[in-house]
Amino acid sequence: MAEILQYVHKDAFLHRLHPYTKIAFIIIVSIMCIIATDLVFLTLMVLAMLAVAAYSRLLAELLQQLKLIIVMSAIFILITIITIPNGEILGYFIPQGIPVIGGFIPVTVGGLTIGIVLTLRFMVLIFAFQLFLMSTQPRDLVNAMEKIGLPIDYILMFIIALRFIPTLQIEGQRIHEAQLARGFNPGTGFIGKIRSVAPIAIPLVSNALLRSNVLGLTIDMRGYRTGKKTQHVRESTLQHRDYGVLFAMALACTGYIVLLMNQII
Repeated sequence: MAEILQYVHKDAFLHRLHPYTKIAFIIIVSIMCIIATDLVFLTLMVLAMLAVAAYSRLLAELLQQLKLIIVMSAIFILITIITIPNGEILGYFIPQGIPVIGGFIPVTVGGLTIGIVLTLRFMVLIFAFQLFLMSTQPRDLVNAMEKIGLPIDYILMFIIALRFIPTLQIEGQRIHEAQLARGFNPGTGFIGKIRSVAPIAIPLVSNALLRSNVLGLTIDMRGYRTGKKTQHVRESTLQHRDYGVLFAMALACTGYIVLLMNQII
């Protein structure tokens, strides 16, 4: 089963980078893809994310969630086509030959273009964030965020939220398999998926509430509320490869600014 937002233990280039370098990578990539509107540039950014994943031996893990990304991308494009009818009309969702409702929901160039732009931005952000989480151990992320000066309460909430997502995914799959083993047959197709939600959601929410209670007790037992901290066992510093990556990102930012000033992207 493909687990999302889960650390993948490997000794690859991206894993050996300092968390600060990867945080800077996330920030720069996010700003670039949010500001850019050129389809070619955003497509190149998606390919760049895939190239980074392949070089870091994380491409297979990254593409495991491609099905979900494609579904979300199709939803984005559909919403923009319906809500932003702008430009030349390419066709209609409902053919004009159908009585009464024919010619409803036009597919325009503007709506389609905006939908593709939003889709590419979504893919870049998801890929970059997944690469960051798959290559960074939670303890290193906690140490890096704490050294930045973020309040420990917010760091704790962020880490717990990240850990709960793959945990709930695994728990939901186990509940689904248990329901099938007991003879539950929700049916096939779209209706079957809808019918299978309630038998999974109810025990999943119940288990999540129980798990959160246990987690709260565990935090108290470990003396979190005392405010005393032990020295970090694992300290990491910036290496030459980090400075090289930061320099490359600085060059990329410079080129990006030049392209923006010339209104190329």
